[in-house]
Amino acid sequence: MQSIVNAVERAFIEQANGGLVSPPRFRVETKQGDLVFTAGAATATEKVIGFRVYDTFANEWDGHQQLVCVFDSDTGVFKGVVIGNLLGALRTGAIGGVAIKTMARTDAEQIAVIGAGLQARMQLEAAVTVRKIKLVRVFSRNREHREAFAAQMAKKLDIEIVAVDSPKSCIQGADIVICATNSGKPVFDAAWIEPGVHVNTVGPKSIQAHEVPTEIASRSSVIATDSIEQLKAYAIPHFLVGTPDEERIVQLADIVVGKRAGRQDQDDMTLFCSVGLAGTEVVVANEVMKKASCKGASP
Repeated sequence: MQSIVNAVERAFIEQANGGLVSPPRFRVETKQGDLVFTAGAATATEKVIGFRVYDTFANEWDGHQQLVCVFDSDTGVFKGVVIGNLLGALRTGAIGGVAIKTMARTDAEQIAVIGAGLQARMQLEAAVTVRKIKLVRVFSRNREHREAFAAQMAKKLDIEIVAVDSPKSCIQGADIVICATNSGKPVFDAAWIEPGVHVNTVGPKSIQAHEVPTEIASRSSVIATDSIEQLKAYAIPHFLVGTPDEERIVQLADIVVGKRAGRQDQDDMTLFCSVGLAGTEVVVANEVMKKASCKGASP
């Protein structure tokens, strides 16, 4: 995960400096389901161009997979393909890790995780690569899921992780809050968030369904996203579009390179809304293939 976070951070530097091409996603629509494409290029340091495709067909059929194809951005030569759903979660986790690295307090030690699925696991794994975390609390509505998350991730990350029975008890005392749920309603009350806390949201974020309350934005001194262009391109508007806070949203890339501040003060609340920066999945796939090649595997 450390190398993936580093690669994604380099992609943000490229975005800030004009080296990343990241158009909004597009769809091939049918009555049965869609194929969704994201494409992009990182042409300065990573030297890659390519695309990802995934489907929205009914999940009862076996064989649903994401596909990422990578080409050399200088020559157009095909470099390889990565198949599998894990890559997308790795990419999103790494983006969340970069947000925490540049926006959360440097002395952050406690994390609250709401959600216990793959996205929550990857977000946490990235977070512990950028901060010295001592304690994690996790809440999921499913008791078995949160207890399994705590046991498995504590073993993997070698830190204390406690499963709790309410979102409020999960958030209390946290320096960083990670929301990675499928909930269409806010999973916590904005009043529970204390000064100085950073929030990552990776679940639903539309005006019709959002996992965090809109009040969290108005209380945050900095609101960032990985792609303002993508945020404004959704068919169903983002939950901050049309609010007074929309114009305050900044690019995470500008924070990464120091054009914007991730926070002004230790007591600032900050919010990161992950929407999926096109091109980063190609960068991550390239990094995975480099690691596989170093280990002697066929890329």
